[in-house]
Amino acid sequence: MPELKCTVQTCVHNQKFLCDLDSIQVGGANAKNPQETCCDSFQERKEGTYTNSMNSMKEASDMSGVDCKATNCMYNDNCQCHAGKISVEGGGAVEASGTECATFQCHCG
Repeated sequence: MPELKCTVQTCVHNQKFLCDLDSIQVGGANAKNPQETCCDSFQERKEGTYTNSMNSMKEASDMSGVDCKATNCMYNDNCQCHAGKISVEGGGAVEASGTECATFQCHCG
């Protein structure tokens, strides 16, 4: 399970650069660079919303399973990420396509 850091502060799952999900999904089946990937688990944090009491009981962690659909990534093994550390980025994202897996490295020729 990779160590996960997330800079996507507009995501409802982001708590101080940590994710409150046990597992995320990285998209980008045909990606050849990080910009062609995304965090499919992204959900925009809407203004005026709050975390409900059930979610607030879940502690954010730097450890998360990563279901990876970016099959060209050198860290992808049967759709599971095997990088030691993974960084999800996307400063002002409002949808998943505004995010990326910055750790992605193409093993394509």
